[in-house]
Amino acid sequence: MVINDPIADMLTRIRNAQVARHDSVTIPASNMKKAIAKILLDEGYVKSVEHLNEGIQGSIKITLKYQDKKQPVIVGLRRISKPGLRVYATCEELPKVLGGLGIAIVSTSRGVMTDRAARKENIGGEVLCYVW
Repeated sequence: MVINDPIADMLTRIRNAQVARHDSVTIPASNMKKAIAKILLDEGYVKSVEHLNEGIQGSIKITLKYQDKKQPVIVGLRRISKPGLRVYATCEELPKVLGGLGIAIVSTSRGVMTDRAARKENIGGEVLCYVW
């Protein structure tokens, strides 16, 4: 199966797993997906991230986090920069998701980081997605 946008596929798998109330979701691995999963873990949106070395490229197992066993912690995931339309922002133009309650994940020259970290380091980059 050919996937044109692997990051959108990752976000869709997480979204679908939460709607179905699954405990975890497994996605094919890549360095970009590992970095995004690590940010989700560091920001407290998921319980754990585990790298599995299965097959050629391996996979990532993300354990989802719920409040009171019912409501998912991640309320929304939105892909911003797509293969057909890349979205770049300077340090001053980086968006604040829900007035700072959510995060924007940004791919910069110094790696993948949140919008807060990019503002702190005074660098811009490609806005990959919003998480709230």
